[in-house]
Parts: sequence; structure tokens; C-alpha cells
Amino acid sequence: MTEKDRPWVMRTYAGHSTAAASNALYRTNLAKGQTGLSVAFDLPTQTGYDPDSPLARGEVGKVGVPVPHLGEMRRLFEDIPLTAMNTSMTINAVAMWMLAMYQVVAEEQNPDLTPEEVAAQLAGTTQNDIIKEYLSRGTYAFPPEASMRLIADMIAYTVHQIPKWNPINICSYHLQEAGATPTQELAYALSTAIAVLDQVKDSGQVSDDDFEKVVGRISFFVNAGVRFVEETCKMRAFVQLWDEITQERYGVQDPKMRRFRYGVQVNSLGLTEAQPENNVQRIVLEMLGVTLSKNARARALQLPAWNEALGLPRPWDQQWSLRLQQVLAFESDLLEYDDIFDGSHVIEAKVAELVEGARAEIDRVQAMGGAIAAVEYMKSELVSSHAARRARIESGEEVIVGVNKFETTEPSPLTADLDGAIMAADPEAEKTARASVEAWKAQRDETEVAEALAALAAAAKTDANLMAPTLVAARAGATTGEWAATLREVFGEYRGPTGVAGAVALSMAGSAGAELTAVRERVKATGDELGGRLRLLVGKPGLDGHSNGAEQVAVRARDAGFEVIYQGIRLTPEQIVAAAVAEDVHCIGLSILSGSHMELVPDVLDGLREAGLGDVPVIVGGIIPESDGRRLRELGVAAVYTPKDFGLTEIMGGIVDVIRRANDLD
Repeated sequence: MTEKDRPWVMRTYAGHSTAAASNALYRTNLAKGQTGLSVAFDLPTQTGYDPDSPLARGEVGKVGVPVPHLGEMRRLFEDIPLTAMNTSMTINAVAMWMLAMYQVVAEEQNPDLTPEEVAAQLAGTTQNDIIKEYLSRGTYAFPPEASMRLIADMIAYTVHQIPKWNPINICSYHLQEAGATPTQELAYALSTAIAVLDQVKDSGQVSDDDFEKVVGRISFFVNAGVRFVEETCKMRAFVQLWDEITQERYGVQDPKMRRFRYGVQVNSLGLTEAQPENNVQRIVLEMLGVTLSKNARARALQLPAWNEALGLPRPWDQQWSLRLQQVLAFESDLLEYDDIFDGSHVIEAKVAELVEGARAEIDRVQAMGGAIAAVEYMKSELVSSHAARRARIESGEEVIVGVNKFETTEPSPLTADLDGAIMAADPEAEKTARASVEAWKAQRDETEVAEALAALAAAAKTDANLMAPTLVAARAGATTGEWAATLREVFGEYRGPTGVAGAVALSMAGSAGAELTAVRERVKATGDELGGRLRLLVGKPGLDGHSNGAEQVAVRARDAGFEVIYQGIRLTPEQIVAAAVAEDVHCIGLSILSGSHMELVPDVLDGLREAGLGDVPVIVGGIIPESDGRRLRELGVAAVYTPKDFGLTEIMGGIVDVIRRANDLD
């Protein structure tokens, strides 16, 4: 028998409300046997805004922890020795800033060591993949070229100063959530990796000798869906393709440096609000896809909780997910064998098919000039793939147990008390974070901060590595918003493509096609009664960049005959109201998945009333607890849709009903 394999690093993706609350959660999770930390930051932190920014309203502490300054980074890791920890930070646009603050906190924890000695001991990962932010997640802060420069600077800095750090975690996770097929997930993630490595090479900051080390520190963050045989083959295809690319394109000789190193969060998109107890077996099957094959096994794994489609998981729910990993690693015999798929002709054939398809798609992206140049193409392809998947679910061709088949159910004891089945983020988090920033600014040396930020801006206008001035700004006490605003001033603002205009129209067969035709006729008839085509404004207020749902609503509404106004993500309530006035719309659909609906939706309703459009119906979609849905309807929202409402054509019919009621047509 071969020697038993070591288990992967076990993490729980965690962070909420405040740094102090998150710190307590981390220490509890570590005591339960978790072997690494995975930090979830809130949306203002991810997009480079302080809690007192107008754009941060309603978003502070909701989907992660606010870290607006060094004092909060200290609190986040209090009593956790960073030189002995492996920390993953899910941060992209402001990754350089977060790594700088993390390093400074580690220096403060080790006053007897020089900064260089501390840096040499730090181990962990910053996600730092900006291309997938333009394609799927939406938490970018700067334009593509400037963002790629920040990534190259960080990679060059870490390879020399923090050699145990993974400076980038190329992230196919959100690509799958945005609709990517396994072939697209392979191709677009590897195209991103090529773009990053080419950028580092072209920057001239890393010698040829050190470049092999850079390749060796590139890691990936992958999604695993419930089709675990296909997912196993996808991972084996990743291993094969990465080995080829690093050897043939970059001449990496050392096989260890060519190893495909990846961590996983299994698929949260596939978790259902209906019969949520089924999510537990989904999570287990998804975990198998990335652990069964020894030669393509994940290096780190974090699992969502069964109730993530309902809201924020409680500590007990996260513990359940950690125990799933521990049972597989320590009770089963999985780690006692060599790769159980070697020699399987079925697996080999599927891997070969995926490799061939991915190579062709990588070549297509490279022919367009690489991943940055092909962002708009890739975005449209993902929106089209996602629309096709939604259509398969609605027609019943793709079965989702408890959703479109086997819907009969006993009452679930897990959700008997729906509001108790999830955790609420601290409603005082925003006030606490604002007070924290105010207190922080009151005690720092303003002259030192101003000088540090001026030096950062000056360096950004040259081709100097920006990690050094960023560390100076962190030590001086600058805030996350100030660091990002300084660079926005130099690099400019940017809005990513929506992919909606280029998405292919669907031809739906059978009863699903008949249903869409019927809705199309009602859209046209209602438009005729109102004297023109029905106009639907789809808006995403706040900082939530999960745009997949909004894009699918926009695409289906267009297919149903609406004139659709969709301007992408990150709009203020004022901008949404202004668009409603300018476009003279018949209905407004708001999409919010970050939990900020109770703050932002009333702001839109108030703005519409002030603009004289109080009679224009507003519908809302998102992860919205039942009690919040009732409250929104009381405030005047015409309809509330949550993930259990998967029928997009049915939703289109509901929008027609809402418009007809608002205009007294029935």
C-alpha cells in the first residue's frame, strides 16, 4: 500500500459585520480543526470605497468584513499569528492594498524581526484576478491595463520578498457561475493566466531565472459542479493543459513549477432555495469532483453551507460544511490510494475531448489579441451559455431536484423558522465602520498620509513598482478608499461590458417555446394599448457585481419583446431614477444579491416619487428573506422574486401583469 496522502487545506469562507466579530469567528473555526483562513471582504472594501462613501450605503459588512484601514486589519487578525498561518484573501481590485496592510500587521506582531524577515515567513494567497471581474463578478476598480499592471507589480514583489505567497489565484469559479461550460471554464481561465504571465514577462521586473518561480506560484481557484465525473475530467484537463502551456510557451523545465495548483469553492449557484436540505448532498458530490483524482486533487477546499440560497450561514452551518470535508479526509479511505482513474478509457476520452475544445477556444482568444482584448467576446459567450442553461432548466431538459421535478415535499424542520435558519449581518455594522474611520482619521498624522498618497500618485504616473509606495501609505495610515481614489484619479474610471447586446437570442422548443410566444403576444398587445413598445429598466443599485441574474432577465425580456434598458452594475438609486425618467419606462426591475435591499430599494422608491414617477411599478429580485419580501411589498414594491422563481418566462408574464395593473388595463 502506498503512503497515505496528506489532506488538502480545509477552509471556510468567512467574514461579516465587523473585524472583531470576524476575528472571533476565525478563532472558533481554527479551534474546530480548520487548517487555513479564507477572508470574505465586504463590497465597499472589494471595490475600494470607505464605509462613509455614498456608494457604500447599505453594503457595509453584508457579504464580508469591512477593512477600511490598518486598525481594522489589526483587529481582524488579533491573537492569530500571521507568520504561522495560511491565509487566503478573496480580493481582486485592491489586492495590493490588502497584502500591504496584511504584511504591516505581521510586522507589528513580530517587532523583533525586520520587515524582510517577516515577509519571508508569510504564506497565503490573494485572489487578484481582475479579468474574471469584468466577465462575471463585477468588483473591479480600475481599467484593464492599469489593473494588469498592479497584478504584475505584486507578482514581481512577492517572488522577491514573500516567496511563499501565491500572488494570484486565477479564478474560473465565477466563470462557471456566469454560465461557462467546462470547455469555456478551462479556456478562459487559462487565457487569463497567459495574459498575466505575458504581462509579468513584458514588465521586465523579473529575470529569466526567477520567471520559473513566478510560474510556480501561480495558483487557480476553481468551481466544481454536481456533474462530478465531468468535473473530475475537467480538473485532469486543467493539469494537462497547464503543463503544456508552461513548458511550450514559457519553457519551464522543472515539473514541480509546472504543477497545476488549485483551490476550490464548490458551486454555490447550484444550491437551491426550494428543499434546501438537498444542498448537502449536492455539496458532497461537488467535493468528490475535485478530490477523487489524486493527480488532479485540490490543494485547498472550502464548501458553502446548505442555506446559502436563503441568506448568511450561521457558525453551525459552516461547521457542518467543515465536517463534510473532515469525514471524507479522515474516515474514508480516499487518501490511501494512487490515482483511481489512471487507465480508465472513459475518463481519458472525456479529458481528451475537453482538452481539444479548450485548445481551440484558447486559440480563438489569442487570435483576438489575448484575454484583455477578448473581454467583450468572452462576456457575450458566457451570457449566451447561461441563457441556454436557464432554458434547459425551464423546459425540464436539465433536472433540478425539488425545483423543476420532485417538488412534493414534507415540511422541513431545517426551515421551520426561516428567519432563524440564517444569520443576519449586524444592522449596526455600517454605523460602527463609519465611526471607526472617523476615529482612525482623528489620530493619524494627516501630513504623513497626504505625502504618502502624493508619492503613490507620482509613482503611478511612471512605470515604478507600486508595492513600495503602497506599503508606505499603509504604514502612514491611509484608508482603503483613499488608496483606491488616488489610483482612480491617475488611471481613470471604467465600466465593464454587460454582454447582453451580443447574447444570442433563444429559440425555445415545446411548451417552453409556446409559453414564450404567449408572453410575447401579451407584451405586444399591452404596448399597443399604451401607445408604444413596453420599456423595462433593469437596474443593479449598490456595489453588488453578481450580474448574472440581471443579465438573464434582460436577455429574456428582450426575447419576450420588451425594449430593455440595462446599464450594468454599480448604480446609485439616483442614477436609476434618472434613467427611468430619461427613458420613460413602464416598469423598473431591481436586482440585489448582497443583502442591501432594505436600504437601497426604499431609496429608489422615494426617488421615483420625488421625480413624479411614483406610479411606475418596481419589482425586485435577489436573495431576500420572506420577512423582508413582505416589508418591501408593504413599501410599494409590486413583486418580489427570489431564486426559487426560476421560470424567467413566467417572470416576464408577471411583469406584464404588474404593468397592466399599474395602468388600470384589467
